[in-house]
Amino acid sequence: MSAGHSPTVRRQRLAAELRSLREAARLTNEQLAGRLGWSTAKLSRYENARQRPDVGDVMDLLDALQVTGLKRDQMIALAREANARGWWRAYGDDMSVRQRGYAELETGAVHIRDFSHNVVPGPLQTPDYGRCRLASLPTVGAAKFDLDIAVAARGDRQALITRDAAKRYEAVLDEAALRRQAAPVEVLRDQLRHLATLAGLPNITLRVLAFDADVESFFVAANTFTIYEFPDAADPVMVAVETETSDLHLGDEEDVTRYMLVYEKLCRAALTPEESTAFIAALADHI
Repeated sequence: MSAGHSPTVRRQRLAAELRSLREAARLTNEQLAGRLGWSTAKLSRYENARQRPDVGDVMDLLDALQVTGLKRDQMIALAREANARGWWRAYGDDMSVRQRGYAELETGAVHIRDFSHNVVPGPLQTPDYGRCRLASLPTVGAAKFDLDIAVAARGDRQALITRDAAKRYEAVLDEAALRRQAAPVEVLRDQLRHLATLAGLPNITLRVLAFDADVESFFVAANTFTIYEFPDAADPVMVAVETETSDLHLGDEEDVTRYMLVYEKLCRAALTPEESTAFIAALADHI
């Protein structure tokens, strides 16, 4: 996968392009699916970025839509990038779907902004803290994962940020995320000290949203979320919203704009980066 390409985002772009081409050809979903001998459900999955694209399928789609020349070449390249697998491939099926989703977005992003109101975000976690968080998750049926692999994957995600000074990472951490007993005291203390160390890196900015922060209009964020920006201006800004069972990946301009405004509101109310680092270090010394 080329540097700066996120398969998740390229799938979003491919889906939008395929919808646009079908609409330009004045074909309904049913008509195009009929030409291809596909179900409408299969075509819908492509047009809504709900599956990893098969390049052969995309070629068939382009044939049915009579797309030729440079545009065809561009679409095929986009399909290949949307189907690319990066460093996470080494983990195979032992890496959870949620972890792969974050990895795909983080790998291609040049600017990541996190807000967490309950625990320290995954890319900032120490191995011991991450192990406690992952071990606490309830599993249902086949939805199990290898704990050692999950912890190692989080370590690789953190390395993406710490080893690449060109990748900007910011986080607003609610004070509750720092104080909550999300791990044994000694593990939490090491985690806080680790945060203070990470805050000293030139590409990482941490802000603490204190309990007594004066947030505009008494606003309270409803979700933990992450905003991803990419180097290619044609790639949409993406927002991942964390829920109990899965994560929502939002690329609609209206959704993204709302989360950007929320993040900016929280930043204005949070402590400065310097004050935040001092706050975190002091908290580590007194828990």
